[in-house]
Amino acid sequence: MFEFKLPDLGEGIHEGELLKWYVKEGDSINEDDPLCEMETDKATVMIPSPRTGTVLKLNGKPGDTILVNQVMAVIEENPSIKLEKTIDSKVLDNKTTKRVAAAPATRRLAREMEIDITTVKGTGSAGKVTPDDVRLAGEKTSSPDNKIDNKIDSKDVAILDPDTQVPIKMDANAGIPFLEISALPDYASTGPVEKIPMRSLRKKVAIKTTTSMILVPHVAHMDECDVTELETLRKTLNLKNKDAPKITLLSFVVKAMASLLKQYPEFNASVDPHKMEIIHKKYYHIGFAADTPKGLIVPVIEHGDQKSVSKIAKEIASLAGKGQNGTITAKELSGSTFTITNVGAIGGTGVIPIINYPECAILGMGRVVPKPIVKDDEIVIRTILPVTLCFDHRVADGVRAAYLIRDLKQMLENPMIFLTKV
Repeated sequence: MFEFKLPDLGEGIHEGELLKWYVKEGDSINEDDPLCEMETDKATVMIPSPRTGTVLKLNGKPGDTILVNQVMAVIEENPSIKLEKTIDSKVLDNKTTKRVAAAPATRRLAREMEIDITTVKGTGSAGKVTPDDVRLAGEKTSSPDNKIDNKIDSKDVAILDPDTQVPIKMDANAGIPFLEISALPDYASTGPVEKIPMRSLRKKVAIKTTTSMILVPHVAHMDECDVTELETLRKTLNLKNKDAPKITLLSFVVKAMASLLKQYPEFNASVDPHKMEIIHKKYYHIGFAADTPKGLIVPVIEHGDQKSVSKIAKEIASLAGKGQNGTITAKELSGSTFTITNVGAIGGTGVIPIINYPECAILGMGRVVPKPIVKDDEIVIRTILPVTLCFDHRVADGVRAAYLIRDLKQMLENPMIFLTKV
């Protein structure tokens, strides 16, 4: 019998919510057939079966939180089974698939690196392909400039219980003076209530925003940008390229901020409170907040400074679409160095967003509206975009935030700057 434990899902993820089982106890299953579907704070993932055999036991029901290394299923191994079956209208025929011994996490790594795992020589026990084998294959097929760093990132290392090897949950109140979380009143004694479990993505958002507000001294700098000419340029470009993804104002702001962060590195940084260090990133990956049926996510535009506005617009549309239909990957939700949140499409005169920890700054965009302003000693109607820069006062002072927003205004108010970058 084989006890299948929830594998390491990467990106420092230590648990996930079980969404559904693809099988039931007593079913036969092939290796790599869908076993279950899990949702983490990064994405929804399908977990394949690690063995061929009969499902003896399934631990957990949809809605349960499963920890990494927790036993999820017990399978009685029977490699002679060659089962062809239909799951969710898709036929999975393992008789025509080359068998490769590898853990689910290793297979996922190979997919993310776009490596055919059947071509990788395994060095593990009985020829099993290991993560190092996949990384080595990646190094052989990539240029010297793109070699993969095999060093373990400290953020991916969990504190494990020495007996169960399950990540230890730390006391949320530990080491925080004056913090006391008291029990809530019994609201049900006063009137009808509905209790909804805080799970999965909603729980992760709650944890991350609470962490950010407790650890980071937020400061907000606000201003207004006259985007009248920029909006004219944007609409003109969209009329000329009707078949291309729509260029939004967000596309221009992403490009502008990615360019400006080179001049203002303190807003493209993170604080390591344990080492008392400020980490300046020399790359510019811009995250943008996106609403989905399952909650808020932050897809990432990598190397925004190196891409045209039209390319950024295309990526925004693609990532937002994946977020809506639940196909976005963990990689597409990871690695941002600065985040932009745009509530303008919904409304509101402005927004004071929470920093996307462990980043140290975030830009909020309000609703673009026509407003009367004084220009050249005359009152005129102009198209105005309100913006708010929230930043970590440990790494930057207000004067630098003011300079950054001043330069952002100059870029957005002068469309000529973008004409060569569209």
